[in-house]
Amino acid sequence: MALTDLPLDHRPHHDGSPAHVEVAAGQPLPAPALGDQVAVRLEVPHAAGIDRVHVRTVCDGEPEVHAARHLVTDGGADLYEATVTVANPVTRYRWLVDGPDGTGWVTQLGLVEHDVADTHDFRLVASPPPPSWVADAVLYQVFPDRFARAGASDDWPVWSQPAGWDEAVEATYPASMRQLYGGDLPGIVDRVDHLVELGVTGIYLNPIFPAPENHRYCAASFAEVDPFLGGDTALAALTAALHDRGLTVIGDLTLNHSGDTHPWFQRAIADPESVEAGFYHWIEYPHRYHSWAGVPTLPKFDHRDPQLRQRLYEGPGSVAARYLAAPFHLDGWRIDAANMAGRCGDVDVSQQVQETLLTTARDTRDDAYLLAEHCHDATEDLQGLGWHGTMDYTGFTRPAWSWLRADDVEVDLLGLPVPVPQRRGADVVRTITEVRGQLPWRSQVASLTPLGSHDTSRWAHVTGDRDRRHVGIAWQLTFPGVPSVQWGDELGLAAADAEAGRIPMPWDQPDRWDHDTLAWTRRLIALRRGHVALRHGGLRWLHIDDDHLLFLRPHPDERVLVQLTRAGAPAVQLDARALRLTAGEPLLDHGAIGDAEARHLTVPAADAPTARVWRFPGPAR
Repeated sequence: MALTDLPLDHRPHHDGSPAHVEVAAGQPLPAPALGDQVAVRLEVPHAAGIDRVHVRTVCDGEPEVHAARHLVTDGGADLYEATVTVANPVTRYRWLVDGPDGTGWVTQLGLVEHDVADTHDFRLVASPPPPSWVADAVLYQVFPDRFARAGASDDWPVWSQPAGWDEAVEATYPASMRQLYGGDLPGIVDRVDHLVELGVTGIYLNPIFPAPENHRYCAASFAEVDPFLGGDTALAALTAALHDRGLTVIGDLTLNHSGDTHPWFQRAIADPESVEAGFYHWIEYPHRYHSWAGVPTLPKFDHRDPQLRQRLYEGPGSVAARYLAAPFHLDGWRIDAANMAGRCGDVDVSQQVQETLLTTARDTRDDAYLLAEHCHDATEDLQGLGWHGTMDYTGFTRPAWSWLRADDVEVDLLGLPVPVPQRRGADVVRTITEVRGQLPWRSQVASLTPLGSHDTSRWAHVTGDRDRRHVGIAWQLTFPGVPSVQWGDELGLAAADAEAGRIPMPWDQPDRWDHDTLAWTRRLIALRRGHVALRHGGLRWLHIDDDHLLFLRPHPDERVLVQLTRAGAPAVQLDARALRLTAGEPLLDHGAIGDAEARHLTVPAADAPTARVWRFPGPAR
């Protein structure tokens, strides 16, 4: 039998989590310094027939191969350990395994028997890691205009089309941009009990700066919080109220562009000698300039300009620093259009933008979280020296949609001109593995795992029925990454496209609430927060077929097994000794599985879309 013919539970396994990589006591992630030596471990089931294990590292561009040490035999598996010297800011390594049935590599693609590029090697990163609190986070996205209104101001903007809270959302331009429901920051404070009862640990807050459209991504100023939202005092009061309840607040900052009504742009087009004229990318001054997606109201910043950097994100006097500091105390920034910031034609200073903002954030507060919006392959920007993570549309959202979407619906996922396909489980897992396998572990787990956002169809619409909807929620809340709940998804709100999906919260219409989905979301959030393996554990796929996925979240203190089906599926038998699994305690109302003496573990069949979770003791060693 070739090595790659082995079933998944008989294959060697390693990932970047504390189950396999040495971490400091109490820390969720490895955080080595340059020159450190880090212990890494490989699990090798006896059934794999492997008797020699080496680790291959890369130092200054040159590969080095060293024999691994046999550490312990535990049940039906051996544990091997090797030492990796963190020789460079990003140090790559992989495992070489050999036995009578062949030789293979273990990389982030899993076990392969052919030579593969270093792209999918494991990585250790010698720079400050994401803040430790991010590993425990469950965020809730708030679109300020659509969450709650407390009446912070009656001075409705002249550009707006005021709407009653229960009016239908306008879905066509320009009304879709001008319709204003009047949600504000004090309204969020009034509803903080809902957030606490839901169990989330913080909010991701869409833009709060003055702007002539309801989404506020076309900032007319960075100097103040929109007075219609309550102004600067309301933001300070919001962060204080949420911090008092143990919740964090992530702001939303656009580094790629301003709005065309912003004073910087107005001065730039009025005077070619002005400082601000250097802030933008001109094609033919002053009437032709680069902009986001060719939209003329969103002129694009030129980050080569030192004055722009100093005003926007470099140093203590910058916009980015101001709102991280007193009295606002934001806990981090989500950077809009981060993939484009610093890139324009032959200009690419994106890495400089990232590193400069990181320095500013760390100098302002050492636990600030920097999250990048990136709507496709973000791997180039997530190698550990820049953004902490991304909104993982490619490595989570699109795979989840492809597996669980309803048969007969049209869905909107970031503007592709063809429908999101329905895919088999193997193809879905392959996407996740290939995308996430190009990233350091810390970038994988610091990335958001949204089922939807203000830029997509609503999750309830995507799945069509409640059972599949709940399977997706369970997947999101048991998977590596930072779960992000779109406002109202916990109530089962549905909409076919992004504009229609920007629905005001129906606080006074309980008949529109799906109380089963609300209870399920609360339960899964509590499950995640109650089990360290679901927050800090690794990821090991154990069974993959068209309609059935099984994965393990291993951690030194416990192991959690997750079963997801999108339709009926037969029972699956796993090698309990090879996986070092004994008796599994059910965490979602299903029966216990396994026992301390059994050689095999039977995961029960399902007759409908189902999510099941079991907890096992940590491995004895």
